[in-house]
Amino acid sequence: MANRHAGFRSVLIANRGEIALRIQRTARRLGMRTITVYAEADRDAPHCQAADIALPIGASEPQASYLNIAAILDAARRSGAEAVHPGYGFLAESAAFAQSCIDAGLVFIGPPAAAIRAMGNKAGAKHLMEAAGVPCVPGYQGEDQAGERMAQEAARIGYPVMIKAAAGGGGRGMRRVDHPEQFAAALQSARSEAENAFASGELILERAIIESRHIEIQIFADAHGNVVHLGERDCSVQRRHQKLIEESPSPAVSAQLRERMGAVSVAAARAIGYVGAGTLEFLLAPDGSFYFMEMNTRLQVEHAVTEAVLGIDLVEWQLRVALGESLPLSQDEIDARRATGGHAIEVRLCAEDPQQDFLPQSGTITRWRAPRDVRTDHALANGAVVSPHYDSMLAKIVAHGTDRADACRRLANALGDCLLLGVPSNRAFLQQCVTHPAFLAGDVSTAFIDQHFPTSTRQRQAPSVAACQAAAVLLTHRRQTTAQRYPAELQGWASSRTHATSCRFTLDGVAFEFRLRALAERRWALTGSEGAAEVEVESGPEGRVTLAMGDMTRQLDVAFTGTCCQFVLDGVEHSAVDTTYARPARQGAQSGDGRISSPMNGRVVALHVTEGETVSAGQALLVVEAMKMEHSIAAPFAGAVKGLFIEVGAQVAPGGVLLEIAAA
Repeated sequence: MANRHAGFRSVLIANRGEIALRIQRTARRLGMRTITVYAEADRDAPHCQAADIALPIGASEPQASYLNIAAILDAARRSGAEAVHPGYGFLAESAAFAQSCIDAGLVFIGPPAAAIRAMGNKAGAKHLMEAAGVPCVPGYQGEDQAGERMAQEAARIGYPVMIKAAAGGGGRGMRRVDHPEQFAAALQSARSEAENAFASGELILERAIIESRHIEIQIFADAHGNVVHLGERDCSVQRRHQKLIEESPSPAVSAQLRERMGAVSVAAARAIGYVGAGTLEFLLAPDGSFYFMEMNTRLQVEHAVTEAVLGIDLVEWQLRVALGESLPLSQDEIDARRATGGHAIEVRLCAEDPQQDFLPQSGTITRWRAPRDVRTDHALANGAVVSPHYDSMLAKIVAHGTDRADACRRLANALGDCLLLGVPSNRAFLQQCVTHPAFLAGDVSTAFIDQHFPTSTRQRQAPSVAACQAAAVLLTHRRQTTAQRYPAELQGWASSRTHATSCRFTLDGVAFEFRLRALAERRWALTGSEGAAEVEVESGPEGRVTLAMGDMTRQLDVAFTGTCCQFVLDGVEHSAVDTTYARPARQGAQSGDGRISSPMNGRVVALHVTEGETVSAGQALLVVEAMKMEHSIAAPFAGAVKGLFIEVGAQVAPGGVLLEIAAA
């Protein structure tokens, strides 16, 4: 532990967003000076404004900034930082970064570089854990990475099998394969994603444990030989092999099982000379057997649920251990706290569209309000830009209750209280998850979303009649009160109250038209295909509108951007775009004309076709990487590639034309 010394008072946080803010809060409470770094996209971000010192480290792309070791070390030198906290993500599990910090005379607030290196490769980690007597998932982690050998090993293991990136996690480079004929394509896709995410295409294979739970054990060690576990977290609710909901304690873990898993985890940490915060991740089979998957040599995103149950601050523990202090609590004291600590559940609020297979989204947040009475870790504000360069997670919402039922109730209420407009999010989907009968009963596994929320059930429902009427009135009222052609008192005026005007708009992508007749300054009679109604608008506090719709009054949160109105009605987010004066769409401009557009901001990382090539319906055409994930774009019908408008490495924007297919 030669890199650790007492007395450092300044900490550089090599991360961004809510992660940086989270660490800043604790460091500042302990009287430390906080230093942060930022990429060009984060110049005005909250984590920069909150720090004592903020320094630029490069362009927006992570490789040029948050993954640029030389730039971060230079920022540490220029700022006079004495210690570096890597946060979680980016360089948090880079042995090279940890060693570079030590070589530069900095305290690295994390485990020794040797421990990171030992556990940083899934193949090597499994060999170490097997030698330490830790049960591991049967699989293959050999050096022969040839496709033929991997296919042979998959057949030996038995389908279904999991393909995993050896050099990293977070769901990247991971594929489940159920049938042999799917293996070659999945292997190629996983290797490509792993190479782009971790600069290593090395893969391992594991038997897929069906309907397992994902259980992780939080461990902590100091430099004096003390190692403890802080109990488990259940991270079973996932989409695309990425965690979405985490809780502690797990409904499936008894006191006896917790003791066994904790003892195994402590032994594993001792075997590699571990110091600091770490997490061992396991699959828990329905029969109660458990298998080691990987060790995360850093603080986890979901550490807040452990903090809530135990009443501790794990970042403070990290800082104190880095200062050379002993662990604040013994195992017995931790167990006693857990016994009376209640229950905590965390959800990850993400900029993604559940209706489009959780496709990441980017854009500008027009309205944000954190829920009350729960812990919310975030770095959001009105006008904040969600960049396509980074992870889609926007906030962590953590509810703590006396028991699991209490925590579920508090979390559901918090998600209803949360307001996020401007960028599609999974807020409503998360609320559906935590109120589902199976979740409330604790009956979850890694198959929870596939079982209870299959793709067919996640399709966007047609807007309600009330939503259509609200959109028509909000857009008309906005247009009339912001128009400049006439004095305000004449807006919407007609010599006869029988005169009606049209309002054309799209609501959640569906076109509507209403006729509106003014009955008073803020009251209209509406007629349209959705029926007739009378609606009156009453403005409330900023961003709040009251609509009197017939005999019912509704409160709406509203945000306007140009001709777009975003609002929440009955707990559902809607986006309406005024097309009253827009030019009619050009015929043939629909998606069915063969022009393939990008569904997101991102970078083209693979192009599978050439101009003139014949393709079949469903054939993979190209791959776009966005927010750390790869997304394959397939041909909507059979035909020939008529034109290619991009190349590998190109940045693309939502709606940008990628290629064109002429139908067969």
